[in-house]
Amino acid sequence: MTTLPEMRDLAQRLLHHEASAGNTSEPAESITFRVYEKLRGSLCVLVGAAGFQALATRALTLARSEVPGLGAVQVAADGRLQTVSGIESPMTTGGDWMDVEGVIFISSLLGLLLLFLGEALTMNLLRNVWPDAAFDNDNPKDGKKA
Repeated sequence: MTTLPEMRDLAQRLLHHEASAGNTSEPAESITFRVYEKLRGSLCVLVGAAGFQALATRALTLARSEVPGLGAVQVAADGRLQTVSGIESPMTTGGDWMDVEGVIFISSLLGLLLLFLGEALTMNLLRNVWPDAAFDNDNPKDGKKA
């Protein structure tokens, strides 16, 4: 299953928004990892750690069909991402994970949210996590459609 172009566009916009909002005094970590962690924090409140772990594992499986290199990444029981060896976060070891792998993984996660929660709840969740980002077609801050 490939991700929808709309989900890829949304994932790219989230990653770019997070990149521009990054705090330079914080330790360097992948933009994809920051987006993922913000989604994990918000969704764990809604569905619990086990529910999020199941959702993230499915998203990672879907993304692996397009990016086999994600085979070295796994989702821990608490929903955190780690390498297969379990030693460290996969997003801090390979540079900026914002390119193809990050977009495909985040878009797979967003696609599942859209499927299970519907558009209204998914967009509400994203607006709660990123209140200053533009997500709708009516008022795009970056000039792109959602």
